[in-house]
Amino acid sequence: MKAAGYYKVKRIIINTLIHLFLITIALSCIFPLSWMISSSLKTQETVFKDMSLVPKELHFENYILAWKEGGFGRYFLNSIFYTLSVVIGIIIVASMAAYAFSRLRFPGRNLLFFMFMAAMMIPIPGSFVALYVLLNKLHLRNTPFGYILCMINVGLSMSIFLLKTFFDKLPRELEDAARIDGCSKFGIWWQIALPLSRPVLAVVVVFNALNVWNEYVLALIIFDNKNLMPLQRALMMFQGEFMTNYPLLMAGLTITALPIIIVYLFMQKYIVKGATSGALFG
Repeated sequence: MKAAGYYKVKRIIINTLIHLFLITIALSCIFPLSWMISSSLKTQETVFKDMSLVPKELHFENYILAWKEGGFGRYFLNSIFYTLSVVIGIIIVASMAAYAFSRLRFPGRNLLFFMFMAAMMIPIPGSFVALYVLLNKLHLRNTPFGYILCMINVGLSMSIFLLKTFFDKLPRELEDAARIDGCSKFGIWWQIALPLSRPVLAVVVVFNALNVWNEYVLALIIFDNKNLMPLQRALMMFQGEFMTNYPLLMAGLTITALPIIIVYLFMQKYIVKGATSGALFG
């Protein structure tokens, strides 16, 4: 009885410490977001004087001013177009490539896969020069299509790795049953593999959408036309040489972060399933 009581107390202490640790991590993530929203509702004079998270006076007009002065309308539509195009492109290319690496046998399969994996170790700025030269030769620089192709390339390696890991654990009996019904390899990918991989696809979508939505440096190199720039360009409007309008900048950051937060909230259940997908077919 004493041993059972000891282990029960020990389990309670361990669970309490784990929860305290997780709560601390959660607060450390939530606080910067709360501070950003709070600062967006202050004025330039009070943003560094009023340290409270709930300002005495709420200036919601900062969001209207940020939208107008930053030209958010055009850049917002640009980012939506780029994000949707890149995510759809990555889902199609990465899922087909991952399924081929997982199920098909062809010469150089392992070498090609290891090349994709090796690409993950190359930092994105390390490829800027090569991309700039290549896009110039293909006459795709300063075009949306060139930027979309570059961003698809950036997200392929990680996406292929995640999807191949999932496809490797899919029961082959499902594919055998589909073949008996007369399904082709393409049909198995489209009707069997792709629907079953929705949890992992959710991880791929959120990961790449976040990457494209927050990207700015590559766009700055590719685009000469400012009207083609993504949403991050609008945030630079509030940073002057001698002064930064912090309330409008924080309002702009809140506007920028909101779509990704909404996407994550809608897809969080699939992300949790994707994180534990290995247990489903292991």
